[in-house]
Amino acid sequence: MAATLLARGGGAAARALTFGCLRQLHTVYQTVELPETHQMLRQTCRDFAEKELVPIAAQLDKEHRFPAEQVKKMGALGLLAMDVPEEYKGAGLDYLAYSIAVEEISRGCASTGVVMSVNNSLYLGPILKFGSEEQKHQWIAPFTSGDKIGCFALSEPGNGSDAGAASTVARLDGNEWVLNGTKAWITNAWDASAVVVFATTDKSQKHKGISAFLVPMPTPGLSLGKKEDKLGIRASSTANLIFEDCRIPKANLLGQQGMGFKIAMFKLADMALALEGARLLTWRAAMLKDNGKPYTKEAAMAKLAASEAATAISHQAIQILGGMGYVTEMPAERHYRDARITEIYEGTSEIQRLVIAGQLLKEYRG
Repeated sequence: MAATLLARGGGAAARALTFGCLRQLHTVYQTVELPETHQMLRQTCRDFAEKELVPIAAQLDKEHRFPAEQVKKMGALGLLAMDVPEEYKGAGLDYLAYSIAVEEISRGCASTGVVMSVNNSLYLGPILKFGSEEQKHQWIAPFTSGDKIGCFALSEPGNGSDAGAASTVARLDGNEWVLNGTKAWITNAWDASAVVVFATTDKSQKHKGISAFLVPMPTPGLSLGKKEDKLGIRASSTANLIFEDCRIPKANLLGQQGMGFKIAMFKLADMALALEGARLLTWRAAMLKDNGKPYTKEAAMAKLAASEAATAISHQAIQILGGMGYVTEMPAERHYRDARITEIYEGTSEIQRLVIAGQLLKEYRG
């Protein structure tokens, strides 16, 4: 109501009501605490990371070694299927719990955090949302304990993560799908027991001709490329998946034929996350200033988050649109160029990080 009054020139009363609501929001934002169950989960994950991951994280990284033993222990804790209902042997928790757990596990070992997030979000997530009851029991339940993990195959050589440009193809031959093509940069590839893979089933339909499939690993016709020697996240394997007349049952189609593009579009969620995160940080800095409190660190965080969100969102838009996003006739191309300046003016991103670090040190010493 207050916002409507302001928009219509409602005067001082409306403005006072609006600012009062904002201050209340700020108070809640500053004082909100996690529910007790989530606090217990955070402590459990923090203790696990300190005991099981911190002591071996450097060695895992050095040896490019998958943390198989620790992953099984995480499965026993319910960390590999956090929002999966208990009927499919999941933990039955919410996304807040998942976010807390990923943060704490990643503090101990970033690679293990990636293994965890890929299994939860990229592998189990699509099956939970689009799979049939039979598929959920077959492809989810065995992947919750840590004995098996899954992976997600969208990217291709030359196509990046553009789901609308999948050159991997699948054709129906009787009661089997036959897959041919190569998927690139697939996280967990060498350690996975199944993969959600995207392939073109009707080229004439372009992105509407993409479908998703469930493929067991290993399986005839599917081979692995070499493990990539990466800069980071080295305990999580990354490799190509090569399909050469790989046959899978007709029932392994995930969702309906042509739904692959819809299933694959996690990018939209990433864009929304970046936008809302930057917005909340900006509001927080503004509220601190309105309340006469120090806000230098928060303002720098807001500026940094906003510039990175602008760059990331415009980049994702280009990726989603593919080649069309790169031509000057499309607004996405202009937004991409415009976003670059946000990392430079009013203090570069590097300067903002120095400001944030300086304020954190000051708070720590204080």
